[in-house]
Amino acid sequence: METKEIRAKIYSKIDELPTLPAVLPKILSLIESNSSSASDIADAISSDPAMTSKILKVANSAYYGFSQKVASISKAVPLLGFNMVRSLALSIGVIRNLPSDKKSPHFSQEGLWTHSLAVATVMQEFGKKFGEGKVNEHFFVIGLLHDIGKIVLNQFFSDLFQQALEEVNNRENTKLYMAEHRIIGLDHGEVGAMLLARWRFPTAIANPIAVHHQTEIPEGTNANDVALLRIANALSQELSLGEEGNPVPPEIPEIEIKTLGIRENDVDDMRVYLHGVEDGIHAFFSAIS
Repeated sequence: METKEIRAKIYSKIDELPTLPAVLPKILSLIESNSSSASDIADAISSDPAMTSKILKVANSAYYGFSQKVASISKAVPLLGFNMVRSLALSIGVIRNLPSDKKSPHFSQEGLWTHSLAVATVMQEFGKKFGEGKVNEHFFVIGLLHDIGKIVLNQFFSDLFQQALEEVNNRENTKLYMAEHRIIGLDHGEVGAMLLARWRFPTAIANPIAVHHQTEIPEGTNANDVALLRIANALSQELSLGEEGNPVPPEIPEIEIKTLGIRENDVDDMRVYLHGVEDGIHAFFSAIS
């Protein structure tokens, strides 16, 4: 099957998914607006009771460990931060729309989300120190949604995706994205980015996800964001936080470590930090699922 035909088929399957919750396009438009405020986001989220409930469950989970109960979105914004509340709304909106009923050997959606939450946590924490002197408002979303293409492939191309998973489990030195390219013609990063683009997510989120397993970084994609994602992904796999389809973790990419100025002790500190928040990550997953 030609790549163009594969893309057309993926788009047709993406269009079978339910439409996004009404609040999500509103939040995406607020992101694009230079005049939007924290109260605008809070008002938009509060119009969706289900999303409000999940965000408050996250805010009151062990992941954050606040001593006081967070009872409203307006209270959550100053405690979690404007960008974090917005990121949670985007992530929860996507997760609510993705299918969750497809069982597959070698692949667990719960394991995938646990892994993705660990990646999101690393990106957010490392981003504060190494994100070009600023906290990228999209770091958490990029980390949490970087593997959503696997869910699309598992749901709509399950036979081919299963072949890729079996190849990785039966053949040494093969990574899942390599098997996907050989068997399907695209990898899960590209598929996930196609989904996000269809749902009109900013390119600052979709582009790093699209290329996080590719060697070339196209113009218009922030190379540092891709580097952070690759480091976070490798570190989370190394620590076996969740399951994402690769039985053997990749090495932490040394070139990107050096490029971002991350030192060996920074990586060691992050390993300790991740072990410390592991229970919180599982509590986070329970809150959003």
